[in-house]
Amino acid sequence: MPDLLSIYAQMQSTKPAVIDDRPNGAITEWNFTQLEEAANRLANVMLQLGLQPGVDKVVWCGQNSPHVVAIICAARKIGLTAVPLNYRLTDDEAAYVIDHSDAVLVFIDRELAELVARIRTRVAKVKNVLVFAGPAPAGMQSSDELMASAASTPPTLPLAEDASSTMIYTSGTTGKPKGAMRKNLGNPEQSAALAALIGYTPNDVYIPTGPLYHSGPLGFLSVALAFGQTTVIQRKFEAEDWLRLVAKHKVTSTFSAPTPIRMVCSLPEHIKKKYDVSSMKRMIANAAPWSMALKQLYLANFPHDSLFEVYGSTELGINCVLLPADQLRKPGSCGQPSPMVEIKLFDDDGNEVTGVGPEHPGELYVKSPSVFDDYYKQHDKYMADNRYGYQTVGDIAYRDSEGYLYICDRKKDMIISGGMNIYPAEIEAALELHADIYEAAVFGIPSEEWGESVHAVVVARPGAQLDDATVLAHARAHLAGYKVPRSLSWLGELPKTGSGKILKRDLRAPYWSGRTSQI
Repeated sequence: MPDLLSIYAQMQSTKPAVIDDRPNGAITEWNFTQLEEAANRLANVMLQLGLQPGVDKVVWCGQNSPHVVAIICAARKIGLTAVPLNYRLTDDEAAYVIDHSDAVLVFIDRELAELVARIRTRVAKVKNVLVFAGPAPAGMQSSDELMASAASTPPTLPLAEDASSTMIYTSGTTGKPKGAMRKNLGNPEQSAALAALIGYTPNDVYIPTGPLYHSGPLGFLSVALAFGQTTVIQRKFEAEDWLRLVAKHKVTSTFSAPTPIRMVCSLPEHIKKKYDVSSMKRMIANAAPWSMALKQLYLANFPHDSLFEVYGSTELGINCVLLPADQLRKPGSCGQPSPMVEIKLFDDDGNEVTGVGPEHPGELYVKSPSVFDDYYKQHDKYMADNRYGYQTVGDIAYRDSEGYLYICDRKKDMIISGGMNIYPAEIEAALELHADIYEAAVFGIPSEEWGESVHAVVVARPGAQLDDATVLAHARAHLAGYKVPRSLSWLGELPKTGSGKILKRDLRAPYWSGRTSQI
């Protein structure tokens, strides 16, 4: 089957495909012919370097840019597994992801190339580092130079049928990230049904509200590419500049965590009035629950029929959709199952929960054609979350009498802060590297700005002289900034079960008291 990008390059060659419009006035615009040529050149470069379709993996790392879109398309064209790397990770975290993924090539923004330089000896399986948007440091190659001499015609090697198209790393409760593999970008029939439910058209203009390494903005970029839509790139989110881009390019669709939209809607009225946002038709709310207050704030600033909410995850895809007509009618709900998705709730004993109402919660399990295929080299982790062919990420939910679902708790420890998944075990392990910290318990507490913020309860070793500043400085040295605790408290001993398991729900309870949702 011909590549969709190649088809669009013929059918709508001059239509803008990617627009990188920066606040300083610099604009890079690629039409579909130019995006096709860039992706072909890059794909041919990777084949010339010996990468094997259906086998090899390539890590890409960079802030949002046309080059990132090109590598995504190029990897798809030749059946490579594309692995996005969060550029906010520390050297240790980045080295683990690159090495564990078995990537043989890293494609990285010049601004971030020093990251790879620092860890080069720790990622021995990487054979080539291609640097875009600037000159390559020693030991690396300029992708711009290599692409300039490569063929702009589509690569001739066939796409391997068993190619794993994406592998996104999600941290785990064990403290080490897991590579969630998904073949061939999921099921096309299911994707088409979801797109039809939301109402996407080829004329939509998409802006990723957030970094493309995140599965949400990246997933909806795939929708935009599949429909031949124009994508407007914002290199790094800034609230007023986002409004400028929406107004200037008449953006009709996006995907957003709550934090960026709260920042946009909280701008002074005289700033918001400068920008016409009436073009927005499809605001996909996700990455963390949107509060009713935020939804009302959004609806006071944007078209009333534009707000959709979806519930999903990197591993399970999009599982529920709450349509615009239900946003105020069903407060707290994440909607009904999306097309071709089966959802079951199970209690702790493995029995299916069939009752309705908050007094009948259960762990939410999903079966659908687009559930991920496996955790790379960690099949045991995949099977641990499987029950009767249904998969879970540990969320607790209940149904109402109309079949709408409500996420009310999280069985696993994951924190979602500003749309970013944060795993306490990773932070606890880093804190306990400090010689004077006996143990620590990390969990999420309510935050009006971020949804949840990271809180750590620390137990110092007897006789140790520790304070908040010392602990936080230690955390910053070992963790990406968004994982560093925003607050600390101290105890002489952590509450535990008879078997020694920390009672985190007891620690969390005072912070969440009086709230119907515990996330």
